[in-house]
Amino acid sequence: MEQIQVLLSQARQMLAAAADSDAVTQVHRKFLGKSGELSGLLKGIGALAPDQRQPFGAAVNGAKVALEAEIEERRARLHAAEQLVQFQQERIDVTLPGQSPTAGRPHILNLTMRRIQNVLGSLGFVYQEGPELEHFRYNFDALNYPPDHPAMDEQDTFYITDDLLLRTQCTALQGRVFEGQKPPLRVFTVGRTFRNEAVDRTHNHTFHQVDAFMIDEGISMAHLKGTLGAFAREMFGSEVQVRFRPDFFPFVEPGVDYAISTPKLFGGRWVELGGAGLIHPNILEAYGIDTDRFSGFAFGLGVERIPMMAAGVDDLRHFFENDRRFLSQFA
Repeated sequence: MEQIQVLLSQARQMLAAAADSDAVTQVHRKFLGKSGELSGLLKGIGALAPDQRQPFGAAVNGAKVALEAEIEERRARLHAAEQLVQFQQERIDVTLPGQSPTAGRPHILNLTMRRIQNVLGSLGFVYQEGPELEHFRYNFDALNYPPDHPAMDEQDTFYITDDLLLRTQCTALQGRVFEGQKPPLRVFTVGRTFRNEAVDRTHNHTFHQVDAFMIDEGISMAHLKGTLGAFAREMFGSEVQVRFRPDFFPFVEPGVDYAISTPKLFGGRWVELGGAGLIHPNILEAYGIDTDRFSGFAFGLGVERIPMMAAGVDDLRHFFENDRRFLSQFA
């Protein structure tokens, strides 16, 4: 009986000294746990005389019940104090002004592509999409590329297999359209293209391109220049002028690069915008289109060039770095 009182006294002293709920748990484990000192007294009950066993067991169990109650009371008191400290640490000053959530907005390139779609759509062109992972024949063979053309070099193109590559130009859509549709046609596409370029202020391995073409009876360079003029005026203002200069592209004949000039941009000097021309007869004939009856034009340009010119952006990389300080300027 004295041992019961000694252990009960030790437990109460430790309980009184417990500074937090973890220390209370240690007291419970030491005296009342499965291997606790107070609980362990019952293991020796068999060594007592038969008339001593019942009162001894009752005394041990009574001490355990009393200590359990004191432990729970101490635990509750300390837990309440700990919660108060935690609440003080985590309290929120509801009188402080709130933080406005940052609203998302379309990327400047998305805005530009939507505008291009609206303009070309208003000119009667139908929007279609092609895959970014393209077949070699659509990207090169179908566009009249000679085997020794520089763009055929693997150093300039991202090949996935011998027959699959990341498209280098949206013009690759032409062959896909010609296989399933017949003239008259007015089609355009906008999408990402890829080339193995050294990244600098004016070049990137990934860029966006617009490509449009029209096939009908009697289509000439006059129709091309008129269409490009209407497109440029909608994109850059009514004072824009368009200039053609001879250039070579395998998929057009004759081919030109076209530039625009407007007093609002670059002091009115000429700025090259893209390449264009009449679709090469070899391409039309390869898809069974009668070149004695039909002809067509095609033109393309880089999407990034439009906001660079319109907003005076001097580094192509800004569009891809996801710097919100830059992107937030365009609503």
